[in-house]
Amino acid sequence: MKQDIDIKTADGVAKATLFRPGNDAPAKSGVIFYMDAMGPRASLYGMAQRLADAGYIVLLPDLFYRFGAYGPFDGSAFGNPASRETIMTMLRGTTQQMTRNDSAAFLDTLSAAGAKGPAGAVGYCMGGARALTAAAAYPERITVAASFHGGNPASEAEDSPHRLAADIKARVYVGVAGIDNSFPPEQSARLAEALRTGGVDHIIENYVGMAHGWTVPDHGVYDKTGAERHWKRLLNLFGEALA
Repeated sequence: MKQDIDIKTADGVAKATLFRPGNDAPAKSGVIFYMDAMGPRASLYGMAQRLADAGYIVLLPDLFYRFGAYGPFDGSAFGNPASRETIMTMLRGTTQQMTRNDSAAFLDTLSAAGAKGPAGAVGYCMGGARALTAAAAYPERITVAASFHGGNPASEAEDSPHRLAADIKARVYVGVAGIDNSFPPEQSARLAEALRTGGVDHIIENYVGMAHGWTVPDHGVYDKTGAERHWKRLLNLFGEALA
């Protein structure tokens, strides 16, 4: 079941969509679904509903809400120079700190929607790093976080999530595209060291042969077998951590 809502934040009003299990099935816990750089759209709605149907209340917020209306884009948008520039402008203008601050309102929205207990977070592409940042910012409220083909989670930037590893109390899963310029091997090693040094219960798994975006159906690099593997890992992880 899909419901469009507005969320009041410190910087304005974020458009978002809530998903509940179909057939009026009970929901276990709440999950924040952090979007990829193309924004909320049909393919992400389908993914969020599949997660909800596993027994969760899922919130998919528009992280680019500060820019007003845009798009719509899909997984092919980066192949268009004008679309790519628009997306990159919004991405550069939506900092980790902004999403970190917004996530307090996202968690409150899940609670108001009836989610009980601690929450989970999952992010794709740009959302992967934001899921990890949210887990560090709200350690008492987020007990599991997953990133799939997340971009730059262990970069040289001051706001890189790996610098927050000591604050993460959640279980963490990072699914890495075998071919991904936004998360090269040196970043993988840096993230692994930070999570281990920080005492984080974590797994970093390399999906050999997969390209950045392989989990999202409207991406040209979508891989059905790899996507189903990602679903198995994600649902098992949430099932254990949010039981």
